[in-house]
Amino acid sequence: MKTPCLPLSGKVAAITGAASGIGLACTTAFLAAGARVVMIDRDVTALRQSATALGENALPLVVDVTDPGQVDGLTHHILRIAGRLDIFHANAGMYTGGPFVDTDPAVMEQVLNLNVNATFRCIHAVLPHFITQQSGDILLTSSVAGVVPVVHEPVYTASKFAVQGFAHSLRRQLFPHGIRVSAILPGPVSTALLSAWPEAKRQEALEEGSLLQPSDVAEAVLFMVTRPRNITVRDLTLLPNCVDL
Repeated sequence: MKTPCLPLSGKVAAITGAASGIGLACTTAFLAAGARVVMIDRDVTALRQSATALGENALPLVVDVTDPGQVDGLTHHILRIAGRLDIFHANAGMYTGGPFVDTDPAVMEQVLNLNVNATFRCIHAVLPHFITQQSGDILLTSSVAGVVPVVHEPVYTASKFAVQGFAHSLRRQLFPHGIRVSAILPGPVSTALLSAWPEAKRQEALEEGSLLQPSDVAEAVLFMVTRPRNITVRDLTLLPNCVDL
């Protein structure tokens, strides 16, 4: 019996923040779809443990995406260990919430640096490769907070509004080069990022079932990148049924 061709057979994806949460779930989904995945993260221990558990097609690459010097060499290292690049998922992010007046300015800068500056710089680093090959997928992990201002999280909301504006503008620039740009916009997801939530808010969300799982996001991401090349899923928003936004 002929083995069915998997939708991402022969493809290479690179995912930032791949050692845990949404990044790890997307890595698992892409591997199951036949891709090799370059797992990018700065957490050496978690990255190596995850990559080992996932098998030989999970390729760990230790990079701190907030370090411009490391990001500048990103494409070189991806191609060195994987030989090609077809999908780049800028997923790494950080969360902060609560009253803005109480927000630590240092934390504010860290959130904006990772969610905005590092995201832009990573895509800037891999873009010449995609333009040269005249194909590729760029995916950004955004948030429903990027389109609906969330009163509890003004800094995080601002960072995701920036991601949305960037994605929409970049998509128009890259369309002539055969490059698709898409954003996934989940509601609250049960990951370590939510450790910053007030405990009462976390408990309430868990009890009412208003948290998505990373695997829910990964299934949607896989759908986006496996559409025919003449189709771009511009934005895909995921919400638990009990969240009314």
